[in-house]
Amino acid sequence: MASIHFLGTCSGTEPMEGMHHASLIIEAGGMNYWFDAGEGCSYRAFLSGVDVLKTRAIFLSHMHIDHTGGLADLFFCIQKMRWIRNKEVIKDNTVDIFAPDLGLIGAIKSIACNDLTDHSSLRFQTKETRTFDGLLYADEYLRVRALHNTHLGEDGSHGFHAYSFLIETDGKRVVHSGDVGHISELDPLLESGCDLLIMETGHHKVKDVCEYALEKGIKRLRFHHHGREIINDRAGMEALVASYPHDYRIAYDGLKEEI
Repeated sequence: MASIHFLGTCSGTEPMEGMHHASLIIEAGGMNYWFDAGEGCSYRAFLSGVDVLKTRAIFLSHMHIDHTGGLADLFFCIQKMRWIRNKEVIKDNTVDIFAPDLGLIGAIKSIACNDLTDHSSLRFQTKETRTFDGLLYADEYLRVRALHNTHLGEDGSHGFHAYSFLIETDGKRVVHSGDVGHISELDPLLESGCDLLIMETGHHKVKDVCEYALEKGIKRLRFHHHGREIINDRAGMEALVASYPHDYRIAYDGLKEEI
């Protein structure tokens, strides 16, 4: 059965006690698939028992620092644990990285790999997503479809650099919003049903998201990438979310649950 680990649930704020920037892992078939990599994500994953050597792929919704600030340390952690355990990373010793900017990923990889003595056989295989909508990734445990959004205010003339994801695993459909310009941009990913919506509220009102989910018939919703509304009044927002008739909850750092 697939599960989800919320490693960081905060939006791009100053440091918040008990909260870290956005990152989560979907664990399926014993493999780990990362969605965004906010600061400290590998530290929290490792200390919570996640085996980073079972990383198959990393998907970045966009390149803002609150979604990528922990990426160099994640690369380093995977390589370091491989060296310590003398063990290959699953899947041909390759980690697939899907990102909308190869130049920035190249710079991060250079920093992460600089002081390791033996990483020549470990490959971080980067694939650019900035002109891509549709099936992005598929293996025996998980499929990911990408859909661009307007979080960065782009018109598409130079591609898009912000994405939402539809994740299919264990017979379930999970929509991960990333950061979106408008909630309705998720409509195409929801049209065939959704078992779990992971929705950012760094740029949207909690009530608006709940009403949208209710209208779309979504019965399971987790709030993620929390903005000031939740940070400043978590108890009030939790009460609001609980007033809806379905399984709507505000995620917290360290939450793990089955999909």
